[in-house]
Amino acid sequence: MKAIGVRRDGDQPVLLEKERPTPEKGEALVRTLRVGVDGTDHEVIGGSHGGYPDGEDHMVLGHEAVGVVEEPNGTGFDEGQVVVPTVRRKPNGETNEYFRRGEPDMAPEGEYFERGIVGEHGYMAEYFTSPADFLVPIPAELAEYGLFVEPVSITEKANEHAFSTREPFEWRPESACVLGNGSLGLLTLWMLQQKFDRTYCVGRRDRPDPTIEIIDELGSTYIDSRETAVDEIPEAHESVDYIYEATGFAPHSVQTVQALAPNGVGALLGIPEPWDFEIDGGSLHNEIVLHNKCLIGTVNSHITHFEDAVETLSEAPNWLLDDLITTVAEPTDVAPAFENDDDQIKAVVEFDSL
Repeated sequence: MKAIGVRRDGDQPVLLEKERPTPEKGEALVRTLRVGVDGTDHEVIGGSHGGYPDGEDHMVLGHEAVGVVEEPNGTGFDEGQVVVPTVRRKPNGETNEYFRRGEPDMAPEGEYFERGIVGEHGYMAEYFTSPADFLVPIPAELAEYGLFVEPVSITEKANEHAFSTREPFEWRPESACVLGNGSLGLLTLWMLQQKFDRTYCVGRRDRPDPTIEIIDELGSTYIDSRETAVDEIPEAHESVDYIYEATGFAPHSVQTVQALAPNGVGALLGIPEPWDFEIDGGSLHNEIVLHNKCLIGTVNSHITHFEDAVETLSEAPNWLLDDLITTVAEPTDVAPAFENDDDQIKAVVEFDSL
């Protein structure tokens, strides 16, 4: 079967020929429909994130997948059921407390593998197998957009954890800001519009630009961080109740504290490389304490967040999902899906259709 991967001695995605996998007991065989490409895939290819399966000279890419059950193999799924796989797996097949309690997303590094990222092959192949516990059914009418379930699940978790920190008191948020105007940032922006009166999105692009057009269409305010830094947002616009950071730009973690309104919360999702810069630690500490502000870090998601993401996508406007997908590539000509330019929002590798 055809698969897209990266070799240990390479720095570009390559077309591979691999044997079609055989499902083990408790696993289903899934025929892949579409797999999304995101920043993590680029980091894996570049060698700055992730790790290869033991003993393998390559890794199959892809963690944002949607497929159709080809062989249920006694898992309880129906043949033809559209499913989305989760990402984290037990390291070397050995369970631990995080997997036993159904919270693999809370496991620290070394306590998990991630398919297509670290330790296990991903889903960017014509077929893959998965235990039933890690497959989430979705409606057939969502199959075209099923690749968005995994990234939306990340936001479902971030929002759940961030908002839960405000539960001990009566929090009345009105404004939210997304740092980052990639596909995840834009999806999150739409999600936050359902909860907040005013929304902002921070990027580093000039008009005309397809992501800014989407921000405008959503009725949000675009902020160019080259003109207005994150910590200058209160003066230029307003202090913000909730900030969702998805840039990996390390200074944003500090600037977020200054941009938050009293009692506000910021969720950090970006993963920067080591970065030294000077900060006024005393003022930062005082700002958090004296104004009851909160910063949380969050990564990955578990199956309930995937289920929530399915419901969220069912309510998302088709025009938004269509506009986000800017490239649909075939496995035999995958290069366009890995181009990283300003016209690219969400690239997809399509293996099959319903």
